[in-house]
Amino acid sequence: MSAAPARLPTPLILSAPAALLFGALILTPLVLTALLSFNEFEHATGRTHGFTVAHYASVLSDSYYLEIFLRTFRVAALATAICVVIGVPEAYILSRMRNPWRSVFLLVVLAPLLVSVVVRAFGWSMLLGPEGPVNAALMALGFGRMRLLYSEGTVIVALVHVMLPFMVIPVWTSLQKLDPAVEQAALSFGASRATAIVRVVAPQILPGILSGSLIVFGLSASAFAIPGLLGGRRLKMVATIVYDQYLSDLNWPMGAAVAVLLLAANLIVMLTYHRVVEGHYRRRLG
Repeated sequence: MSAAPARLPTPLILSAPAALLFGALILTPLVLTALLSFNEFEHATGRTHGFTVAHYASVLSDSYYLEIFLRTFRVAALATAICVVIGVPEAYILSRMRNPWRSVFLLVVLAPLLVSVVVRAFGWSMLLGPEGPVNAALMALGFGRMRLLYSEGTVIVALVHVMLPFMVIPVWTSLQKLDPAVEQAALSFGASRATAIVRVVAPQILPGILSGSLIVFGLSASAFAIPGLLGGRRLKMVATIVYDQYLSDLNWPMGAAVAVLLLAANLIVMLTYHRVVEGHYRRRLG
């Protein structure tokens, strides 16, 4: 008797459509962008199909671009740290609420996601503008009008406002899986509320904090609308540089090179952070 033909495993068959869709929608544009970054560029004729690494060398050797990369990751790191400081306690309080207040405040947390980022950025520009309510309050208190727009602080505040739900939801999900009796056991053994949260609850929700901070950092480092509208032309970040190269200078290979370097740097930072935090988590919980 002839052997029966080998059959593909069921998980492979079921995951094939999603894998093909992932490749078509995500991997293909990334590959095309990477290939574009190696094309030559002439100001007279535009992009050519010659091969060069001059764009990468120009970015990596120019202090102007390096300063923009450092500023981008500094702003993203500060926005992530503030989201952790605000979002983790917010998620803890949310998880300890009872219905219907839990549903109400969960809706409040998610409500900003229903509004466009551009609309929220314009809202912050009106709020912090020279004639906005914040400056009006400062003048009424005798401090005088202050320049609040077009600074790193303004961009960080707006990024925290936009990214905070992406921190709260993963942490809240981790808290939902945590048995409240664990915290009560620590309290019954004489631990204070703060000690129980720091020594018992926090280590067990570390995966949620890790997930939320990775999402916030990645989105903040690649944000365009908020730095473009609130940072102005002077406070450049990497996403705005890519935009300028593509649409202002029409230097598509240079814009693609900057975008690829941003992706690579983002992956290095996020993978390193993930490895460090996960290693600490494993050591802490054995």
